[in-house]
Amino acid sequence: MRTIICGGGIGGMISALYENQAGHEVILFEKKPRLGGRLAYHDRGNYKIDEGPTIVLLPDMINTILEELNLQDRIAMTRINPLYPMYFQDGSTLLKMSGIEQQQQELERFSEKDAAAFPAYMTDMEERFKIGSASFLGRAFVKKKDFWTGRNIQHLLRLKAYQSVKKQVKTYFKDKRVQEAFMLQTLYIGGAPDATPAMYSLVPFSEHFHGIWYVDGGYARLAEVLQEAMEERGIVIRTGASVNGLRMSEDELHAEGVQVNGEEIACDRVIMNGEFPAVEKLVRKRQVRNYEPSSGCLLLYFGLNKPLQTEHVHSFYMGKSLDEHMQSVFKNKKLEEDPSFYVFQPSLIDASLAPEGHAVAYVLVPVPSAAHVTRQEYLDYAENIKEKLIERVDAGLLEKTEWSHIRTPHEAKMDGLFQGGSFGIAPTLFQSGVFRPQVKPFEIDNVYAVGASVHPGGGIPIVMQGAKVLNELLRDEEIGDSSLQPAT
Repeated sequence: MRTIICGGGIGGMISALYENQAGHEVILFEKKPRLGGRLAYHDRGNYKIDEGPTIVLLPDMINTILEELNLQDRIAMTRINPLYPMYFQDGSTLLKMSGIEQQQQELERFSEKDAAAFPAYMTDMEERFKIGSASFLGRAFVKKKDFWTGRNIQHLLRLKAYQSVKKQVKTYFKDKRVQEAFMLQTLYIGGAPDATPAMYSLVPFSEHFHGIWYVDGGYARLAEVLQEAMEERGIVIRTGASVNGLRMSEDELHAEGVQVNGEEIACDRVIMNGEFPAVEKLVRKRQVRNYEPSSGCLLLYFGLNKPLQTEHVHSFYMGKSLDEHMQSVFKNKKLEEDPSFYVFQPSLIDASLAPEGHAVAYVLVPVPSAAHVTRQEYLDYAENIKEKLIERVDAGLLEKTEWSHIRTPHEAKMDGLFQGGSFGIAPTLFQSGVFRPQVKPFEIDNVYAVGASVHPGGGIPIVMQGAKVLNELLRDEEIGDSSLQPAT
């Protein structure tokens, strides 16, 4: 059997390795000159830093998949503790801690009333994590009836999925700063706390229960490892190869091959790895749904001759109101005057990223997607962010800066990210679970999909989980169809 993978993001790479492991011939086409999708480095001489994702969550999910692919010894990860400080404008600082007992002690210092609620929060969230992982993250819902079962409806009620993350957090914590500390994580997947379903409260829970980790060498090292394994195992990789369409059977219910750079290549199945709105247009020649994009990211990268004045790998600097910032990003579609922002300085624990004594740093500000703000407006805004960095992070930033680079949602859009949003389609209620595009999203019997905009959702571990879910579906289909023959 020949499987063609269209797109070399993390979902496509994991799918390629699973298909190869199943004994199939695999060809992967990627239009860019490299694989890895959102996992990439920004390189500048002897400096390098992750260009995209930086916070490594759900390590057990990552490690389980790597073990299934016999790659468990190729990635090393370091646990980060404290997770990160949150610096508030009233001068207070809340440390988010990896250990549950440590977090309890920190909350007692910060807000005794909310510290008393923390054990109940963790107990409830652990139960919901187990339910959510088994019932939703680990399953495909190709047929909607598989989702709307009595058991699943009970689970949704127990998860209180009808609530938003923000509303659920407010039932436990009363201090506004603590509320922000347990709801900002929806931004890891590009969603607003007040519009993201409460099942995603599993993310802040997981920070404490499973920890935040750092992939030694950077998160993009994972993509390098996967590509090395693909090459070793004989998977054909063709970069600079744009998939222009499918060659369909006469009844249009079966794909007989793909069109790549004007060439037709036969296959038995196709796995589409890319932003689903674009995939849908390619397959159906039209976009059937109107999708809401995730938030965009304004990213600033720095090469420094000395580290920034922070001792933490991850840090959050909060604006006057996270609610107002989210309103600006998701409702008003404008740049927030006083935003919260995130600072990443991995060279504090990884000497391979910069020359000796030097450092690299990355600053992220949640912003609207590219449809609403011009590139020049983003660039002007970035200069304002640099002023905030000097004011709140390091007064000597300019003297320490060897080089800097700005990446706006317009560059993300040019790279193929839907409307320049950084996380695929937004994780709103009607773009989650059964309402999200599924791993078998079309009436075509041998075309599948994987990626951040496909169930179970965005974030590197979840996209990897989506590839695992797809693999299980494909194996089940093969068991049920012994007549499959290789392409000629």
